[in-house]
Amino acid sequence: MRQVLVTGGGSGIGRAVAQDFAAQGDAVTIAGRRLEALEETAQGTDMRCVTMDVTDEASVKAVFDRPYDVVVANAGAGHAMPLAQMPTEVFTDTLAVNLTGVFLTFREALQEMPKGGRLIAMASIASLKGGGNLAAYAAAKHGVLGLVRSVAVEVARSGITCNAVCPGFVDTDMAEGAIRNVMKRMEVEREQAEKMLVSNNPLRRMITPDEVVAAVRFLASAEASMVNGHAMSVSGGEI
Repeated sequence: MRQVLVTGGGSGIGRAVAQDFAAQGDAVTIAGRRLEALEETAQGTDMRCVTMDVTDEASVKAVFDRPYDVVVANAGAGHAMPLAQMPTEVFTDTLAVNLTGVFLTFREALQEMPKGGRLIAMASIASLKGGGNLAAYAAAKHGVLGLVRSVAVEVARSGITCNAVCPGFVDTDMAEGAIRNVMKRMEVEREQAEKMLVSNNPLRRMITPDEVVAAVRFLASAEASMVNGHAMSVSGGEI
C-alpha cells in the first residue's frame, strides 16, 4: 500500500486526486488550511486529514511524520489583476502559495522518499505561457516548472521522478472565481464570460477534474518510470 500526500486536498482538483488514490487502495493523507473541507473530502474513506499552511516551513515539516511514496503538491491560489495595479503583497503572496509552497513540500518529501517515489506538482498552462492580468500567477507557475525540471535531474538516479501537470481551465471553484471576475470586468453575462475563458481551448469547454486526475494517476504509476521532468499539458490542445 502506497503512502500518498495531497496538499490542497479540501476542494477542486486536490479533492478529486485524493479520492482517486483512496479508491485505488492507497493510504492517503490530505492537507490544507480548512479542516472542515478536508473532512468533507475524506467522508466515507480512511483518509487522514491534516491542517497545513504550505507557506509555513514548520507547518509543512509537521505533515512529514512518515515517508510518502507519492506527493502531489496541489495547493495554490491565483488573482487576476493588471500588473500596474498590483500591490506588492499580492505578488509576493501569490509566489509564496504557488511556488514556495511546492519548494517546501518537495524539499521535505525528499528527506525520506523511498526509491520509486513520485513527486507531482499541479502547475497550469500558465506554466507554459503568459496571459493578461495573470502576471503574478504565471510567474509563480513558470517557477514551479523550473523547479520541477531541476529536481527531476537531481533525483533521477535515486529512482524518483518529478513531473508537473499543466491543466487549462478546470471546472472547479477557482474557475468559478475567474468567471465572475470576467463578468465583472468585461460587463458580460455568465455564458459569455465562460466562452471567453475557454476560447483558446480547441474543445471549447472546461476541463473536468477527472481528466486531470487521469494524468496524475499515470504519472504516479510504475509505468511512468521513464517520464521525468515533464510538463503534461491537459488543455485540449491549447498548449
